[in-house]
Amino acid sequence: MTFETDIRQSAARLCLPTPVLSIVVPVRDEEEAIAVFLERVVSVVTALDDAAADSFEILFVDDGSTDCSLELLRSANAADQRVRVLSFSRNFGKEAALSAGLDHALGDAVVPMDVDLQDPPEALAAMLEKWREGFEVVFGVRSNRERDSAAKRITAHLFYRAHNRLSNDKIPEHAGDFRLLDRKVVDVIRSMPERSRFMKGMFAWAGFRQASVEYARQPRQHGTTKFNYWKLWTFALDGITATSTMPLRVWSYIGVTIAALALAYAGFIVTRTLIFGIDVPGYASLIVAILFLGGLQLLSLGIIGEYIGRILVETKQRPLYVVREQIG
Repeated sequence: MTFETDIRQSAARLCLPTPVLSIVVPVRDEEEAIAVFLERVVSVVTALDDAAADSFEILFVDDGSTDCSLELLRSANAADQRVRVLSFSRNFGKEAALSAGLDHALGDAVVPMDVDLQDPPEALAAMLEKWREGFEVVFGVRSNRERDSAAKRITAHLFYRAHNRLSNDKIPEHAGDFRLLDRKVVDVIRSMPERSRFMKGMFAWAGFRQASVEYARQPRQHGTTKFNYWKLWTFALDGITATSTMPLRVWSYIGVTIAALALAYAGFIVTRTLIFGIDVPGYASLIVAILFLGGLQLLSLGIIGEYIGRILVETKQRPLYVVREQIG
């Protein structure tokens, strides 16, 4: 955000009643889901036994939609001023959309949600209750993943285990972006300047008192997911490299181990030659050793390249996102 935008946000918080609850909803080509989402969320929130029932906003972040999503959001804002919209100049990705939502949300508590209603809005009551008890972060945890394919369950489990082994910022297993963040936490996230973002890791780094709320993840109501296995793989790679330097450090250990093995093998060859004389070296063992070490070198260069690419992105200092239009 620019300094001017930050000033405008501060003025808005001073001049307008501050909502208790802000719900941040990234959308991209979700014209089938928007109306259903609004109907259910507004119904659930207005029925809450909490001050948030009378003081809330729903902030949609249109991440470069090419369908009628933006037009539907305009109509929603015209019908209900509690609905606000940010429209990006192009698609910047979900992490950028979440960051924009946190930058522009005005509530004392902020809840990122997906528009597909797989994370049920009914869980908001339990989250708000935990927040009233003094917890600054209340994250939703899926009680089961039975609706996911076996491959997705296995890969998700492996990702959480790998991430928490490699990173000091532990993220709760089976917890997504659906969580309640106190204003103090939101301000900490907003102060982080990095461009290569992994929001779950940033939430974990911020700390504060945390609690969990279990819920049953529902099937997607409308539309189709924008993620495929390749995007999930790159997302997992971004998550690990954004929060840990262990993939770089491990190559120091691998290098030392290979050097020690090579030194031991050299000692064995010298000893055998002194005792038994010189024999004809084997082509097969030589080519295997060359290919093995060459593969390790290329793999290590690839990992180094991932980090260098992130350094390039950070040094450019480009905005994380560009807002083309703000409605409401």
